Amino acid sequence: MTEHKDKTTAQKTKVFLVAGFLGSGKTTLLKRILGWQKDLSETVVLVNEFGEVGIDGALLGGAGSNVVELTSGCICCTLTTDLLRCLSEIQEKFKPKRILIESSGVADPAAVVSILTDSRLAASMELEKIVTVLDAEYWDIRENFGTLFFSQLETAHLILLNKIDLLDEDLVSTFLQEIHEEIIGSQVIPTIRCAIDPETFWSPAKVRAFGLQPLRLFKKFSLGDAGQPSEDPGHADENHSTSVAANNFITFSFRGSRSLDEIRFKRFVDQLPWELFRMKGPVQFTDRLEFVNLVGGKSEWLPWDGEPQTRLAFIGWNVDPAQMLEKLEACLV
Repeated sequence: MTEHKDKTTAQKTKVFLVAGFLGSGKTTLLKRILGWQKDLSETVVLVNEFGEVGIDGALLGGAGSNVVELTSGCICCTLTTDLLRCLSEIQEKFKPKRILIESSGVADPAAVVSILTDSRLAASMELEKIVTVLDAEYWDIRENFGTLFFSQLETAHLILLNKIDLLDEDLVSTFLQEIHEEIIGSQVIPTIRCAIDPETFWSPAKVRAFGLQPLRLFKKFSLGDAGQPSEDPGHADENHSTSVAANNFITFSFRGSRSLDEIRFKRFVDQLPWELFRMKGPVQFTDRLEFVNLVGGKSEWLPWDGEPQTRLAFIGWNVDPAQMLEKLEACLV
């Protein structure tokens, strides 16, 4: 019985909902997804007839995916019947592995989620993840947009704080702090043109968005048991003219064979600034090895069976890697 149920669940179509207020960059994210090398032949993309930017047929053809327009208008809370019908038809016609829904800028994700729980859909598809794109400049005037704006953020498994290149650096740090304080438990990644890597997007919400990599907008540093950080100038995103230094995305790493004191290390993790939004790798304690995944302020710890060595990779926005690594070294036994 249990085995049959697990098999059925595994065969359900995974639904990814891309939400966000008008002009936030949802279509930019969708185009980026369709430009990835991942095979999308079993993916259906559901978009609005009145979307802000039409989806280029050549782009979609190259991705090998099917695109369906909801012809009655926008995907929003008043469109329950049409969206239900459309998703049912998609399931019957394509039997896709996954469905990408680009919701309207005035759509409440909670309403779309409720449709997926309908008995006519629940047996064949399930919500995998809600990714909300937030125009960074909108956050400062959020009180003007009402409850819908906040619902789009509060229901998200992952928030992309997009267009940070249009803000002063200090404001990015301030906004990250405010979002985490106002939306408790949120996961927030600052992006430029929604530049995240495929693993971050496709990873199931239940294990969060591990594998974060804001593409090539980094400076690179590394430090082992001894030595000083070394810098690699990296490369700017070829689709964006802003330099690496101007964007201030920084990645650095730590590798060492000495054990870390568990209490001190966990205190180090708890005190990491919001700007340090990604940490991943195995950690060697005195009695065991664990793999830690932290993204957007949320972490998960898993047993790890591998080489007894700490190997941590970090990604942040406008942080001092030398300072972070100094604090980490203080955790060594």
